[in-house]
Amino acid sequence: MSAIHPSSLTGEHARLEDAIYTKVTLRLLPFLFLCYVAAYLDRVNVGFAKLQMLNDLQFSETVYGLGAGIFFIGYFLFEVPSNVIMHRVGARVWIARIMITWSILSAATMFVTTPAMFYVIRFLLGVAEAGFFPGIVLYLTYWFPASRRGRMNALFMIGIPVAGIVGGPLSGWILKAFTDVHGWHGWQWLFLLEAIPSLVLGIMCLFYLPNGIRASHWLSEEEKQVLEENIAQDGGSTAKTHSVAGVFSNPRVWLMAGIYFCCMMGLYGISFYLPTLVKASGVKDALDVGLLTAIPYTCGVIATLLVARSADRMRERRWHFAIASALGGIGLYLSTIYGHNVVLALCALSLGTAGMLSTMPVFWTYPSAILSGTAAAAGIGLINSVGNLAGFVSPSIVGWLKDVTNSTNAGMYFVAGALVLGALLALLQPRELVNR
Repeated sequence: MSAIHPSSLTGEHARLEDAIYTKVTLRLLPFLFLCYVAAYLDRVNVGFAKLQMLNDLQFSETVYGLGAGIFFIGYFLFEVPSNVIMHRVGARVWIARIMITWSILSAATMFVTTPAMFYVIRFLLGVAEAGFFPGIVLYLTYWFPASRRGRMNALFMIGIPVAGIVGGPLSGWILKAFTDVHGWHGWQWLFLLEAIPSLVLGIMCLFYLPNGIRASHWLSEEEKQVLEENIAQDGGSTAKTHSVAGVFSNPRVWLMAGIYFCCMMGLYGISFYLPTLVKASGVKDALDVGLLTAIPYTCGVIATLLVARSADRMRERRWHFAIASALGGIGLYLSTIYGHNVVLALCALSLGTAGMLSTMPVFWTYPSAILSGTAAAAGIGLINSVGNLAGFVSPSIVGWLKDVTNSTNAGMYFVAGALVLGALLALLQPRELVNR
């Protein structure tokens, strides 16, 4: 009688798993990616609106920086509750609710006329969007084990640079083409038109997004069992925190929040000021500014996918994050030195953007190494909310320093230093824990 070699069985099972995960990836990731592109576009299009809005409304750089950043106060206050609610009621309804409400509020920004109105609408926009990003990060843990999660995070998170690639030229074109159309300024049309995709995708969530493996009618029972077994094995570590109370007393959670804060300092320093930095290098036309901002974001897409793939393949997270974060800081520092040369400034900003963006999918493999269940929902929300306070700190400080010094250089030094600090903090994490 012939015998079946164990290795052939293992190989056959691996091919079966790969086929199932490919099926899940093709079903979920393109849709989640589009949602994130729309979300990030609505969050940071104020950076392009700034090119006209400040002059039309007579806002100072400090008013802009505070208004851009106050979004994250609302985001911070409602992040953890939002994520815990999503874990209980399901992703389908909750993600749809988030997207529909933020699209309405983003469009309403077109009616701002005073600093107070600007602050209020940005705060409410943060409240509405709270829970979206960490909710998707949590949602992916329902489907993919740790060994596959870095690549899945990357496929979702490249929505940030793609939003820059698409949103830069689109925003520049809207500002130029829609000036004084029907009595509205270009920046008003910008907020209105770019809110429409979020509204459409939010409604689609109600019909397209399953709450989890069991609710997926497009998977067979055998496929569901394979996915559920892998998730169960992945969550079985006794070293993990399972309670919400344990999240707030776990020093490793707070270290991760500090690392992510530094990472987000870089993200929002670039997101809110990249158009300003490109314009300062000598580019005046709004459409040209939009087209040129697509270059650093394109580099960010490539770097994000390559770094996440390398981290998953090598099962190494600390140094991948630290090197990428440090390079992000170096790139932003160099952009201040070559700020008046368009080509060199774009090269430096591309390095800074690529380094900073490629940290994110690697970082978001960290929390699931120590958290599970409701604790993962609360912990991911806590880390993201604390980290995103940088979205308030970064533009506020950069805007204030620009008013004081009449230059963005001091602000970029501050942001670059935060990225280098994040790299050092990442190396404090136990290798055995984050690389597990």
